[in-house]
Amino acid sequence: MSNFEEKINALLRPNIRALKPYSSARDEFKDSSPPLTLHPPPSTFHPPPSAFLFLDANENSLGSPSSDDYSRYPTSQQMLLKAAIGAVKDIAPGQIFLGNGSDEAIDLLLRAFCEPGRDNVILMPPTYGMYAVQADIHGTEHRQAPLRPDFSPDAQAVKAATNEASKLLFLCSPNNPTGNCLPETFILEMLRDFPGLVVLDEAYMDFSTMPSWVSRLPQFPHLVVLQTFSKAWGMAGARVGMAFAHPLIISVLNKIKYPYNLSTANIRLAEEAIKNEAFVKRNVGALLAERARLEKELPKLACVKQVFPSDANFLLVRMADADAAYRFLVENGIVVRNRSKEPHCENCLRITVGAPEENTRLLHTLDKYTPL
Repeated sequence: MSNFEEKINALLRPNIRALKPYSSARDEFKDSSPPLTLHPPPSTFHPPPSAFLFLDANENSLGSPSSDDYSRYPTSQQMLLKAAIGAVKDIAPGQIFLGNGSDEAIDLLLRAFCEPGRDNVILMPPTYGMYAVQADIHGTEHRQAPLRPDFSPDAQAVKAATNEASKLLFLCSPNNPTGNCLPETFILEMLRDFPGLVVLDEAYMDFSTMPSWVSRLPQFPHLVVLQTFSKAWGMAGARVGMAFAHPLIISVLNKIKYPYNLSTANIRLAEEAIKNEAFVKRNVGALLAERARLEKELPKLACVKQVFPSDANFLLVRMADADAAYRFLVENGIVVRNRSKEPHCENCLRITVGAPEENTRLLHTLDKYTPL
């Protein structure tokens, strides 16, 4: 057993380490015999898209009422999609986990490595709220190492919050809701000093000029990088998230996930999207141009006090009165996110970069708003 295997086994909850995962007949099936067919098939029979006859999973063999046939369970490990993603990301399929949004990977990491009532995770607020929500669901303490008032990370605060029961450190870069990337030197320091797994959430990385850390996984086997189809890929409704990590960590996530955690429809949508990277890059370029327009125009408005720099597809904007501005926008049919209760985000709205006509409407509406 390698040193890293020993470390992962030590970090894992004992019941997860001993768990025998659910296995379907198709996971276990290996056969080189000739394909089985029905001859002649009944006119109402809808054969599965396979050379084999599958009578193992109690599916409806006569098909489904939808235009596409979803009567068969989806593939459990999504290997074709992983291969396509691996080709784009330059990473082996065995280092990819796919889930129902990146939230599923967050959930499974907590489930696998954090013993309820004993272990803890480290968060750096203000940051993505689901880290704390998932930790609460799993009965895991979340210790706070807040960002500084300028939204830069505080390495000493992280180290002060960390103890022998600290299993996961959640880093979000570009960070939500502040929009800034974490410095490389800080991430390297965390990878050097944190005793557990470092989970780096790169949901918005495609909007940044900073390189992804996926390429650096060989250097840091205790690093987990999260990405998603929801942002730059424009597939939020499909709910497909990605985790990239050492094969041992990926094997743990696969061990405890639901057998069919992605639907056939969502797998097909992601397979279609991953083939059109050029379309995504064009959209990202257009959104970056609109982000620059908002960064230029918003500070001209009387109600706006500060626009923070952003590496994401949103801007954190400090208003004269965020609550009043939020109500005014809602009254005019525009929904943004009020982040005023987050640390160092007093009177701040988080505004997504929209399509050009949406951003124009936002600017015109705020121009009509007069702070009291």
